Amino acid sequence: MDFYCESLYQAFSLIISADAELAEVFWLSVKVSLTALLIACALGLPLGAFLAVHRFSGRGMLIGFINTLMGMPPVVIGLIVYLHLSRSGPLGWMGLLYTPTAMIIAQVILITPIIAALSCQIVEDLHEDYRDLFASLCVPSHVAILSYIYDARYSLLTVVLAGFGRAVSEVGAVIVVGGNIDHLTRVMTTTIALETSKGELEMALALGLILMVKALFINACGQRIKTTAQAKAYV
Repeated sequence: MDFYCESLYQAFSLIISADAELAEVFWLSVKVSLTALLIACALGLPLGAFLAVHRFSGRGMLIGFINTLMGMPPVVIGLIVYLHLSRSGPLGWMGLLYTPTAMIIAQVILITPIIAALSCQIVEDLHEDYRDLFASLCVPSHVAILSYIYDARYSLLTVVLAGFGRAVSEVGAVIVVGGNIDHLTRVMTTTIALETSKGELEMALALGLILMVKALFINACGQRIKTTAQAKAYV
């Protein structure tokens, strides 16, 4: 018990003192995850809205593929990216393996299907309500898609928050393609795994506490967005 309390005390001390190593790992994690999130949103939101509005041959197969990617083990995604970025892979000439860019690529592949699938369901529900109205007004499909995205902005924000939470908590894929290199690709989750294996729990606990606060913050933001959307719906 004394060992646990001492480790927890040291963890709080690292956080309060803004330890340089802790801050470096934290900001790299945020940078990688936010960059991956922005790219995933740029790809996933339009894709999800497009699939919700349009009907074409192979649509069901494409949606099924996206749903399958949602359940793909992160280490498998990391392995696929590794094979493509390794020296013997088709993209090995770019020299991206064991860099933050490789970690971003893995996280984009990981969270884009989540954003696309969830946004597709949200926009599809709106499309069912407004399809006849937009058809009678001869509204172009791209204008309708933009209207749906704007109308569902609060719900889609919760999807974005979910994607960010998934990205920043990822360990399997990023450790495969990033290598957990100190001062280069070491993020919060990989540092926790490393420090725990070394038996140095202070840094691991500090980063674990930060991740827990992050999860609570994202959940609070999602709940706040949901409350705001419901309040506006009653106005």
